[in-house]
Amino acid sequence: LTLPKGTTTDRNRTGGRGLFGGGNTPGTTNTIDFVTIATIGNAQDFGDLTSARQASGLGSATRGVFGGTGHPNGNIMDYVTFATTSNAVDFGDLQSSLNGKASAANSTRGIFSGGGTPTPSNEIDFITIAALGNATDFGNLTVARRNHAGVASPTRAVFAGGDAAPTTDTIDYITIATTGNATDFGNLSAARETAGGASSSTRGVFMGGYTSGDVDVIEYITIATTGNATDFGNLSAARRNGCGVSNNIRGLYAGGFPAVNTIEFVTIASTGDATDFGDLLTGRLIGTNGASDSHGGLS
Repeated sequence: LTLPKGTTTDRNRTGGRGLFGGGNTPGTTNTIDFVTIATIGNAQDFGDLTSARQASGLGSATRGVFGGTGHPNGNIMDYVTFATTSNAVDFGDLQSSLNGKASAANSTRGIFSGGGTPTPSNEIDFITIAALGNATDFGNLTVARRNHAGVASPTRAVFAGGDAAPTTDTIDYITIATTGNATDFGNLSAARETAGGASSSTRGVFMGGYTSGDVDVIEYITIATTGNATDFGNLSAARRNGCGVSNNIRGLYAGGFPAVNTIEFVTIASTGDATDFGDLLTGRLIGTNGASDSHGGLS
């Protein structure tokens, strides 16, 4: 008899759905695709957002929420129930209509940070995912920026890189259950924006992005500590503006400039290059984060 490995929480979060909502094809789209993260294969149709736009996603174990991020309706939030394929429903409004927000969540709260029009902002909003309503002020990032990536453990949300006019290598974090300003965490290996974020309960992974040109870089951090990001491996090709989702085992990176349909994955606990997963329904540029019901921020 071989007993299952890991905690009960981790064992219950090795499957799950990842959702990729909205984006540009290059025109804006309202399409939501979904994949089963523990398998490999092409994405399937889930439904539609309430409006066509490039949105940042987050999720609890039950709901996925897509917030912002394109004008003129950049403050929109809508949600879906992961277990049921259907169109999104209105959730409420963000504090502002800024594009290029990052997102992260634990089981209870969703966080949207930064953005720009194009002047970068340091604002952080939060929502209670199980409720409906407008976002509430949380605090401020250490550096005002947009087009950054977010990851989370059940305790912390971490935000990396972004366009701070110019591009920054900043990594900062918040404690999700409280409110307050972000705290310095460390730095990426180079200033980088439009990376995709994915996380287990212990590690955050930042994939792809732009540093005076598209990059294939993958780096990781240990979320419970502070410190600089460490080399993980490479994507199959350099690209930016893709979308990251994860369960507690795998991180996926989908789409990216110039509107490709590629989906790749890494095993978060290891290091190494990304592996082919399948294809999106159509090639597109998506927000830096999608929504998942089994990511590392859940407990």
